Amino acid sequence: MTSYDTPHATAARADRPEPLQDGALWRRTLRVPMRDGAGLAADLYSASPVPETTPLPVLLERTPYGRRAQRGSDQDRADAPLPRPEDIARHFTDADYHVVRQDCRGRGDSEGEFVKYLGEGPDGADTIAWIRSRPWCDGRVVMTGVSYSAHCQSAAAAEGPEGLAAMFQDSGGFSSAYDAGLRMGGAFELKQVTWALRQALRSPEAAADPVLSEALLRVDVTGWFGAMPWRPGCTPLRHLPAYENYLLEQWRQDAFSDYYRTPAIYGRGSYHRFPDAPSLHMGSWYDPYVRSTIENFTALRELKPAPSHLVMGPWTHGHRCETHAGDVDFGPRATLDGNLAPSYLDFRRRWFDRALGRDTGAGDDPPIVRYFLMGGGDGRRNAAGRMRHGGTWRADTHWPPTSTAPVALYPTPDGDLSTTPPTAPAASVTYDFDPRHPVPTMGGQVTSGEPVMSGGAYDQNAPDARVYGARDPYLPLDSRPDVISLSTPPLERDVVLAGPVSARLHISTSAPDTDFTIKLIDVHPPNADYPHGFAMNLTDGIVRCRFHRDAERPELLTPGEVYEIEVTAPDTANLFAAGHRIRLDISSSNFPRFDVNTNTGEPEATARRTITATNTVHMDARHPSHLTVWLEGGLSALP
Repeated sequence: MTSYDTPHATAARADRPEPLQDGALWRRTLRVPMRDGAGLAADLYSASPVPETTPLPVLLERTPYGRRAQRGSDQDRADAPLPRPEDIARHFTDADYHVVRQDCRGRGDSEGEFVKYLGEGPDGADTIAWIRSRPWCDGRVVMTGVSYSAHCQSAAAAEGPEGLAAMFQDSGGFSSAYDAGLRMGGAFELKQVTWALRQALRSPEAAADPVLSEALLRVDVTGWFGAMPWRPGCTPLRHLPAYENYLLEQWRQDAFSDYYRTPAIYGRGSYHRFPDAPSLHMGSWYDPYVRSTIENFTALRELKPAPSHLVMGPWTHGHRCETHAGDVDFGPRATLDGNLAPSYLDFRRRWFDRALGRDTGAGDDPPIVRYFLMGGGDGRRNAAGRMRHGGTWRADTHWPPTSTAPVALYPTPDGDLSTTPPTAPAASVTYDFDPRHPVPTMGGQVTSGEPVMSGGAYDQNAPDARVYGARDPYLPLDSRPDVISLSTPPLERDVVLAGPVSARLHISTSAPDTDFTIKLIDVHPPNADYPHGFAMNLTDGIVRCRFHRDAERPELLTPGEVYEIEVTAPDTANLFAAGHRIRLDISSSNFPRFDVNTNTGEPEATARRTITATNTVHMDARHPSHLTVWLEGGLSALP
């Protein structure tokens, strides 16, 4: 797949400085050679038409979304217009940096075939080496960017490139795509489908072929999601085989294998090769990459002398200038701009300067960990129609925070969560899981999911027509017979939860394979605006049981036999106010966030039939299923 016929192809071959912003900024278009001969288009921004006269550090951002396109994730301040690429570049060229923005392979004006994620390591390393060979670079390259551009950073770092001087990874960077990003617990993340559809519309092929563009525009996405599983030539991407092929290949790769050991999507296997360079890892509690962000921070801090920092906000993917996520508002303290720094650009520039040893004049070094503790609001509805949950920023030296400790909460068949381990010789809850009627996704750590799902916090008591798969009458999710809902009594005092979330479940099933899901919820008491209360989702996870023993070698279950599994959800941080309840929902599906297990034992990407599974969660003395959360003050936080 080449892009010589795209609108900017001629300009991409040129190497002439172009004045911007009344000559205060200059842009030169480059063609960067890769090891296989492909040329990737890039723009060099500098404060001078002759950047060679002043070698400077270079900020590099690699993107599949168009190097000259505006993106919502570039928002600088809530009260300011969305900046253009040249506005962003000007901020840094004024601070004595050169800036390079590059189209990824097969996207924009770059040559080659686009295959999501897998080639970004070699291409990134080649780009860094080429930049360092230019007379306008002082030998130091700093990578930056959001989402896919953050993935590009960890992919390049895994190649061990010389001269990578710092990384600012915002909302991405794979520690293990098998654990977060492509899959979770063995289940496939269907945001990969909606992302591919959106990008297919913006592909060079669609730009060059109006018939193809119209076919993609008319795809009935919600209809196709009701027709899974798909087959080659029978998917919403069937008119664009390159995209269909890579998507179906991702889906078929259900076991952990060499595919997932590719360094570009498996930082965990390559951290030793990452350059010893300062890194900042920014994420959001309602972002798909919470686990990757925290693992990257933790691993690099332990392995490298260079400083590593963590920032976690209450946002959805890349929306750091918004106070809300879904139907919940976290108040004016929630944004990055105006709280952690005057603006996102200012925050990045200060961090880059510190990382490169420049004198910032900004006083002491920033905290190692900054995280937003959600909660503390009055729970009423604001003028925009969102629930006021509130929250505040906190600082620490570690994650989980030093003041927290793990606490086990044990479910009972009566629907309680207790700090007391079970003593009954037999106790369990059993339900039927029908893959044809999965539990609908209602918010959570979702991005790029429209039109079938959206990320954020929503009232699990009140699904509506916005929720794919929800049915009229729109009853609370815990009214479903295939959802086990468990909660503490109303809390006598405020309880702070901050850290990992997991559930160790003792399960049995009638099927050769099935899934189990968990969802952690903050249950607000009723008030005049929400007379039914507000059940706010915090985090959720899933496990595909055929991988209960080994992610590399699936093993079908023996019906009726009891197995112990661990379901891990991404970390979170929330203040459960006095009068609230901590709730855990257990079920077997969360669609369309994850593909649905057919319960047949066949791979989901190729199966055509389903069966209903009778699933049991055991809660007795010999099988003490429990939820583990990290609470401030440990067990003493609860009565």
